[in-house]
Amino acid sequence: MAHSHLIALFLLISCTLPALYASDGDADPIYKGCVEQCEKTGCVGDKCFQHCNFSSDGKPIDGPWYLQEPLYLRWKQWDCSSDCRYHCMLAREGEREKVGDKPVKYHGKWPFRRVYGIQEPVAVALSALNLSIQFHGWMSFFILLYYKLPLRPDKKTYYEYTGLWHIYGILAMNSWFWSAVFHSRDVELTEKLDCSSAVALLGFNFILAILRAFSVRDEAARVMVAAPLIAFVTTHILYLNFYKLDHGNSFLLMSLTCNA
Repeated sequence: MAHSHLIALFLLISCTLPALYASDGDADPIYKGCVEQCEKTGCVGDKCFQHCNFSSDGKPIDGPWYLQEPLYLRWKQWDCSSDCRYHCMLAREGEREKVGDKPVKYHGKWPFRRVYGIQEPVAVALSALNLSIQFHGWMSFFILLYYKLPLRPDKKTYYEYTGLWHIYGILAMNSWFWSAVFHSRDVELTEKLDCSSAVALLGFNFILAILRAFSVRDEAARVMVAAPLIAFVTTHILYLNFYKLDHGNSFLLMSLTCNA
């Protein structure tokens, strides 16, 4: 159980840390000036972006920006602002490196280079690895129960927590999937999906811990224990998605729940 708690807590930390600390990079006047200039001219140094060329009515001259990017970048939704931020970040980090300064964060993230449009390739690879491990564990659990151990006459397993662990496996795989998507492209939607799935997994871990610790086997008793906790977790997810994506309070609240 402790292992599953740590996994869920790691997922929550991964989506909260960028917002818990201020970034020195995006407060840099040189970087800010570069971004402002880029959004007006569409260029950073010798590199220019077609989707930053606007007509007098504010529309791109050569059509929608998403039709002017390579195919593998279109689904990433890079626009003028995000491209200006990215290339100004690289330009500024190049200047800092020449004078011996260490890298700093920009908008809560370290200055990683894109790889085929992926923002954080290492984080994506690690999330994908964890997803594959969770899938392997879930399939191994399924094969063990249904093909290696004896079943009841009604084809159900003798293990009374089978359904709960199946739910845990699905929630864990869902969390790592959205973690990979979020680190691939950080936008509001992927951020909310990543954090919501992490909160859902951590909340279910808490429910599962209570049911296992007190050996709650009766279905009615399980519903009585789980219902208010599910309502709380659902309300918290709705709060994050439709009211305020408050990383700090969410992290504190779910950490206390996990430790409890």
